[in-house]
Amino acid sequence: MESEAPVVLLVEPFYGGSHKQLIDLLNANIDNCSVFTLPAKKWHWKARTSALHFSQTIPTCPSYRVLFSSSVLNLCELVALRPDLAHLKKVLYFHENQLVYPVRKHQDRDFQYGYNQVLSCLVSDVVVFNSCFNMDSFLSSISSFMKTIPDHRPRDLDQLIRPKCVVLSYPVQFPDVSSVCRISAELQDDSSLPPVFLSSFSHVNVSDPEQTHTVLLPKHKLDCRWVKISPDHQHTLSSEEFSSEEQGSRQSTSKTRTDQKLVPKGDSEDHMKPLHIVWPHRWEHDKNPELFFSTLLKLKDKQLHFHVSVLGETFTDVPEIFLEARRLLDSHILNWGFQSNKEDYLRVLCQADVVVSTAKHEFFGVAMLEAVHCGCFPLCPKALVYPEIFPAEYLYSTPEQLFKRLQELCRRPDVARRHILKVDTSSFSWTSLKQRFETLLAGGGP
Repeated sequence: MESEAPVVLLVEPFYGGSHKQLIDLLNANIDNCSVFTLPAKKWHWKARTSALHFSQTIPTCPSYRVLFSSSVLNLCELVALRPDLAHLKKVLYFHENQLVYPVRKHQDRDFQYGYNQVLSCLVSDVVVFNSCFNMDSFLSSISSFMKTIPDHRPRDLDQLIRPKCVVLSYPVQFPDVSSVCRISAELQDDSSLPPVFLSSFSHVNVSDPEQTHTVLLPKHKLDCRWVKISPDHQHTLSSEEFSSEEQGSRQSTSKTRTDQKLVPKGDSEDHMKPLHIVWPHRWEHDKNPELFFSTLLKLKDKQLHFHVSVLGETFTDVPEIFLEARRLLDSHILNWGFQSNKEDYLRVLCQADVVVSTAKHEFFGVAMLEAVHCGCFPLCPKALVYPEIFPAEYLYSTPEQLFKRLQELCRRPDVARRHILKVDTSSFSWTSLKQRFETLLAGGGP
C-alpha cells in the first residue's frame, strides 16, 4: 500500500533538545509529514547556513501545503532560494528569540541572528511563540534592535509582524512516572483524593482495589491520607486550587473540601531526611549556575543539611564554576551530570524535593515543568516567563530571597514534601494542545 503524499514539511536546522522533541511529536501525531533536519551542533553555523543546505536537499513536491520550522532557520533565504516553497503556508515557531537572548558582553551580540529572525517573520504567514513573554519581548525589542543599524533604518516592523503572531505553548509529553514504588492499597481505595493529586497518575484505576500499579514517585510523595484540619490553618485548601476543567476530566465522585489537605504519614522521616535540591538545566552561563552554587555554598556555610543533584546537558564550553562547585559540594552531591537514560533522569526528579531555576534566560522552561510534574516544589526568578506559569509563592526576586527560601526548607524539608503544588501542568501537555497544532498545520489558524 502506497503512503499518502506529504502535505506538511517539517524543517529543523538544530535537531536536538526541545527542538527535536517538538519535531518528533508533530511527525508522530500529524498526518502526512515530511521531515528534514540537521544535527544539533554548532548552532551559529546552522543559523547562518542551513537555508542553503535545505534548499538543495528538500525535493520538489507539489503536494506540500504547509512549511513548519523553528526560528533558527533563515526562512527568508530558503523561500528565495526555493520559489516553489514560497506559496506554502509558512509557520515559524520561536523556542527562543535572539533579540533578548543574554550575552555576557553587549559587544558579543551578533546582529545577524536577530536580524535573520526579523526577516523570517516578515515572510512567514504565522509566527508562533511558546509564551507571551517570548512574543512580547521580541516585538517590543525590534525597534531598539534596529537602531544598531547606522543609517537608513527600517521602521514599524513590529506593526507588520504583530498581526501574524500567536502564542501556542510548547507541548510537553509528561512522563507516566512508572516502575519503582507501589501505590499503597490505602491510596488506591481512597476515592477522596483530589483531581490535582491524581493528575500525574492517569493510568491508575482507583475504582479497582484489586489492581496494582507501580509509580516512580518515592513513598513520601505517595503515601498520603486526607486528614481533618482547622479551617483557619495556613495551608487550608480552597476549591480554587483545583480548576473546574481538572475536576471534570477526572470525574471525581467527591467535592473538594476546604477543611482537608494531604499530609504524608512519615512525618518524622520527612522532617529528618535532608532536603534534596535538583538543578536540571543546561550547563551554560545563561542558566546562571554561579548564583545557584553560591547559594548552596551559603547553605553549607550555615551547616544546613541538604543533598543536591545537578543534571542537564553539557556542551563544548562548560563554565568553570561546575568544576569548583563539584569539589566544594562533594559531600552534598547525589547526582552529577547529564542523565542519558530518561528513566534515570525522571527517577532523580521524583526523588527530589525542590527544583530551582536561576536562569537569566528562559522563554518556556520544560525542565521546570517536568520536575513539578514529578512532585518537586519549584523556586524560580520573578522574571522572564516564570510569572506566566508559576504562582507568586514559587517566585523569588533577589538572590537573598532564594537563599532565605532554601534555608527555610533545609530546616523544614517536610514543608516542601507536604506542599500541594498549585501548578496546572496539564494545560501544557500534548493532550491539551494537540488540536491547536493540528489546526495550525492543516491550513487554518491556531
